[in-house]
Amino acid sequence: MRGSATDPTSAPGHRRARRTAGALAAAALLLPLLGAAPSDARPAEDRLQQAFASASAEYHVPQSVLLGVSYLQSRWDAHGGAPSVSGGYGPMHLTDARTAIARTARHSDGTGDARGDTARAALHPDTKVPENSELPPRLKTLPRAAGLTGLSAERLRTDPAANVAGGAALLAAEQRELGEPLSADPAQWYGAVARFSGAEDTGTAAAYANDVYEVMRTGEQRTTDAGQHVVLTAQPDLAPDTAQLEKSGLRTVSAGGTECPKSVSCQWIPAPYEEFGDNDYGNHDLGDRPASQSIRYIVIHDTEGTWDGVLKLVQDPTYVSWNYTLRSTDGLIAQHVKAKDVAWHAGNWYINAKSIGLEHEGFLAAPDAWYTEAMYRASARLVRYLAAKYRIPLNRQHILGHDNVPGPTTSTIPGMHTDPGPFWDWRHYFELLGHPFRKTAGKSGGLVTIRPDYEANQPEYTGCVTKDEPCAAHGSSEVRLYSDHDEHSALIKDVGLHKNADSTIDVNDVGSRASTGQQFAVAGHYRDWTAIWYLGQKAWFKNPKKHRTAVDASGDVVTPKPGLDSVPVYGRAYPEASAYPAEVPAQAVSPLPYTLPKGQKYVVGDKVPGEYYYAVTFTTDSHRVVVGKDLYYEIQFGHRVAFVRAADVQVVRSRR
Repeated sequence: MRGSATDPTSAPGHRRARRTAGALAAAALLLPLLGAAPSDARPAEDRLQQAFASASAEYHVPQSVLLGVSYLQSRWDAHGGAPSVSGGYGPMHLTDARTAIARTARHSDGTGDARGDTARAALHPDTKVPENSELPPRLKTLPRAAGLTGLSAERLRTDPAANVAGGAALLAAEQRELGEPLSADPAQWYGAVARFSGAEDTGTAAAYANDVYEVMRTGEQRTTDAGQHVVLTAQPDLAPDTAQLEKSGLRTVSAGGTECPKSVSCQWIPAPYEEFGDNDYGNHDLGDRPASQSIRYIVIHDTEGTWDGVLKLVQDPTYVSWNYTLRSTDGLIAQHVKAKDVAWHAGNWYINAKSIGLEHEGFLAAPDAWYTEAMYRASARLVRYLAAKYRIPLNRQHILGHDNVPGPTTSTIPGMHTDPGPFWDWRHYFELLGHPFRKTAGKSGGLVTIRPDYEANQPEYTGCVTKDEPCAAHGSSEVRLYSDHDEHSALIKDVGLHKNADSTIDVNDVGSRASTGQQFAVAGHYRDWTAIWYLGQKAWFKNPKKHRTAVDASGDVVTPKPGLDSVPVYGRAYPEASAYPAEVPAQAVSPLPYTLPKGQKYVVGDKVPGEYYYAVTFTTDSHRVVVGKDLYYEIQFGHRVAFVRAADVQVVRSRR
């Protein structure tokens, strides 16, 4: 277990009485950064950089170590003093989960059946996430930093410079507990960085520290959410003393049984496969993927609960399941269901049977409850590994958000989940995946890839706290769609989601918005506006020349075959009735309430045969994979993907 905290009143480095002249000068510089400057003083663009330098001198922690740790936690952003999903505040992600939990809105992002198979009774378990009353040390580092620095908890939460000082004090305390000197050599801080993560085991702590040192080796620079320009100079030859981890006092946990890359920390925490009687069972289905059927999708979720509570849910045999959970504070990954088996997570049985589900510790409707860089990076490494292993294309028609999964039938559409929502940074995520969204064609390419500037793109949302109350202004991955080139025109209608009612700007309403990385066929231009084909309609979004929210692309699209006025659209690619053996009930090929009209074009993501996995019994002897002769195209039809029969459409290369 993690070592006990140093007593702040006896720590030999706590506010040392005898400082060098350099440290005294740095302390003098730190005072105005901590709020002593005149109230009318405007902060300089390098103010945060100065805070790192000052805290480095004050607590004798190499500045590059402070910058590296902070980057992995927050990318140096302050988030306006709002907490992360795990209760971390400020550039150093100092955790005060008790305070953060009291401030975080809780809500449900959908009511659908996670299994999503009409052949079996719908599963609607109690989705309340249990929370522990006792918080682990990793969730209460801010109170400890307050004791070490003498600064108030509120100041550490809201003042970025104070927050940096608190992080430096914690790192120095960890270094002393390890019996290491407060060295000026960043290579000598590996153990302290590992312990700063709050991880309880050596594997997770090492993975975190390795990421920090990789950032230090490669260097980084960016302008933060508060307009602060911060630079971490590359140290390509930096080789940390990894042997320090042996003195950390952390336990060793085996990664045995997991299917993860070696570059992440992964633990096997299995979801149960149990029978309850009368052939009722949970919480997943046994399978033989990819031998029996291919894995074509990875679905990104957020947990709508904190780590410990969510792990209790996935270990409940009466509940639903997913393959992996990722922790916010340090990027630890828990695997629950083997890739060969089918987890119940996406609300669409066709997608479940052909996907792997990743739950990320977080809350959709808490825009300021930000995701840490440590979790983004661990997730990207896992997805790269899985995509390579199962030959899954790294694009937005195969790396789906839960909010991009279609309702399998008309009745299921309103209850489909909407996580991870507009505040998941898809642009940054795909940069970490090594597949950034770039311009790939000129205007004649005929397609656009949605790609707003995440931080600058801040459409208004409601419903984060109460139904009509505006959400806090925040960066978003999504652009809003209108019926005309005018922000006062009506939003695009979604007849499946709202029937005859209008779409709204509610944070959970996906009826009239497009997400970063999604591709659409261009339907027109007007000044600073671009039109696309979307849900069978012409949809307009603002795309000014100086601040593009989309880039040009080209590719294959489908359009109805000549002579057809429109073609049906499906939420699943099921086989024709004649493909089913006698022992497997044929599943309905049910069109959704949308159509694809002639003259419209939609981007192709995949060509697949109709397929159905029959698994409605606890024993696996009756399980079957049914593959039909009918072929389907997966298309980007709206915010969610959809399917059309290949027999109904023709594929053309998009051109303007």
